[in-house]
Amino acid sequence: MIRHIRIISRPYKQGQWLSACQKFNFNPNVKLNNCLSTQNHHNQKQGSSRWTEWEGILKRFVPIGVCLLAVMQWRAYRRKTKEGTVAKQWEVNCYCFLPLRTLSRCWGYVADTKLPEFARPTVYGTYAKTFGVNIAEAQYEDLKHYPSLADFFTRPLKEGVRKIDQQSCLISPCDGTVLSVGTVTNGQVEQVKGVTYYVKDFLGEKIDEQNINNNLSKEIHEHLLHKPHEGNTLYQCVIYLAPGDYHRFHSPAKWSPTHRRHFSGELLSVNPRIAHWLPGLFVLNERAVYLGEWEHGFFSYSAVGATNVGSIKVFFDKTLHTNQKKKTHKFKEVCLGSTVKLDKGDLLGEFRMGSTIVVIFEAPIHFKFSIGQGQKVRMGQSLGTVQSENRVIDIRQARNVRAGR
Repeated sequence: MIRHIRIISRPYKQGQWLSACQKFNFNPNVKLNNCLSTQNHHNQKQGSSRWTEWEGILKRFVPIGVCLLAVMQWRAYRRKTKEGTVAKQWEVNCYCFLPLRTLSRCWGYVADTKLPEFARPTVYGTYAKTFGVNIAEAQYEDLKHYPSLADFFTRPLKEGVRKIDQQSCLISPCDGTVLSVGTVTNGQVEQVKGVTYYVKDFLGEKIDEQNINNNLSKEIHEHLLHKPHEGNTLYQCVIYLAPGDYHRFHSPAKWSPTHRRHFSGELLSVNPRIAHWLPGLFVLNERAVYLGEWEHGFFSYSAVGATNVGSIKVFFDKTLHTNQKKKTHKFKEVCLGSTVKLDKGDLLGEFRMGSTIVVIFEAPIHFKFSIGQGQKVRMGQSLGTVQSENRVIDIRQARNVRAGR
């Protein structure tokens, strides 16, 4: 063996090399080809594994990066625009094109994930400081009690923390900020000051905006009224729930919902800045609209979804499923019958993040709101009352006296 190695290791000429190969029954071409094919197979296998790794990275993180860049560019663009400007149609289309429903479902999954006990005080405490959450009002002040972020968002309050105004016929259904309040004029609801949308679009019946006229607006207005002969009119109130607010919503009055309409639309942000910029925001967004009546006639109660709202839960309506993959601006209607009876302050449901409550109702002309636009309200606080005719006459006389009439 040692002698053979010495022979092979010597520097042979071409003829001597071939004779030596024949002597030891060695074919250099076959061995060389085998080595090259093995090396090529190894390179291909390594290249395919590297591509698989990069393919996973591209599919997982590139869409998130694109969305983050889009959001940053969007914010930079909004800073340049003047306040009070209204979005153009192409801007609305671009905004709706963002995968906000997918992001909201992902956020819902994250919010429902259970956190380890040692991490809960840090995570929830940071959230509370960031958004101004009053932990002292919560039924359970120990932050370790809440298994997930969703449980912390929908935390119940201590008994007696929110008092129901028994003297008022209409109370605030939630904690939040009043975006708009007033009467419904010509079939239009004020989203925020200066920005409106049609009440029929919001509640579910489309109308042609180009052919609309005063007579048609009056017909739409009177179509919703149950007691037009008594001189009743429509009123509306929009309340925005910020991330730090109490996320459960309650019944604002004594009423009976008879139908539910679910619109699985967009999940755009309902932040007041977006509400000022995007007309018809609540018409575009996903919402659960409950139609019924109260002592003064027609009454509707709507829970509007938003970005990062994992779901809207209504406790007496188990068939409601929000934030699904498919979206449509057509609604699915469910008849609730006459079995659901609600009183002031009754717990109705919860948001899995901040959103908006819209109340559109019929009331006498003597109804007067006790809150104003931009005001912070708490659940149970009076929103307005129906004044007696004698009191209305006294107020008019007092105004005339002050005016010197």
